[in-house]
Amino acid sequence: MASYPFVTLDVFTDTRFGGNPLAVFTDARGLSDADMQALAAEMNLSETTFVLPPQDAANTARVRIFNRTAEMPFAGHPSVGTGWVLSQMGKGDHLRLEVPAGIVEVNIEDGGGVIAAPLPLALGVELSVERIAACAGLAPADIVLTAHRPIEATVGVTFVIAEVTADALTRAAPDLSAFRQAALDLPEFGDRLSLHLYAHDGAGRLRARMFAPNSGTVEDPATGSANATLAALLLSLSDADHGAWDIIQGVEMGRPSRLRAGARRTADGVRATIGGGCVPVLRGEASV
Repeated sequence: MASYPFVTLDVFTDTRFGGNPLAVFTDARGLSDADMQALAAEMNLSETTFVLPPQDAANTARVRIFNRTAEMPFAGHPSVGTGWVLSQMGKGDHLRLEVPAGIVEVNIEDGGGVIAAPLPLALGVELSVERIAACAGLAPADIVLTAHRPIEATVGVTFVIAEVTADALTRAAPDLSAFRQAALDLPEFGDRLSLHLYAHDGAGRLRARMFAPNSGTVEDPATGSANATLAALLLSLSDADHGAWDIIQGVEMGRPSRLRAGARRTADGVRATIGGGCVPVLRGEASV
């Protein structure tokens, strides 16, 4: 059997055992798709990444991202964390990662990293208040509609974003049967129905929670791609040219996380960034 080294780290925190844990296999050459999926399931984290040589020598690495059940085109905390690990391996402080959704640029700063989402904001369908409330274990009155209805949005990976009251955010709990029913009724989402809830918590500060039980993540402690999408959505609803938000997530799980989200208007649409700290935790190797 061959051995493959990995490290784990906590992302979007400056405190060990906070934030969102990530496993990074630093040299995945020789692993098959099935091997990568099996290792991600074995790690049992929201995502695991596998580093490969870049297809274009101008880039730092090709990175494949797997959750417990499937490969992902892009994800925030895996991109930040993998970039940070590669920087610790001497790959520099500005990295370009090839992911299925495009090129993710990672800048290392302040004990962590900042990434630019690979795509501009794209909006999809609106979903019914009743369905979203049911999935979150809430009442329809808990959904706030002053800015927008629950809506499909992406800057590389798709989320359904809904604003809720501050009290409702604390009370929310994913209803697994409602999520399963949504997968049947909305086959375009299937197992990738990921619900991102947020509430305003003072000037420039938000609280958030993300549920995706159909793909194995009942709740995620820190979701970079979702919060980058949220920042882009909020800017698109305003008249501003740019914006910045501190987003707190994971508190209800006992893994408090702080994400720094930004968005700006560009020639090709609203672009988002997301960043935060990284703390190393474990290292080892897997035999396959």
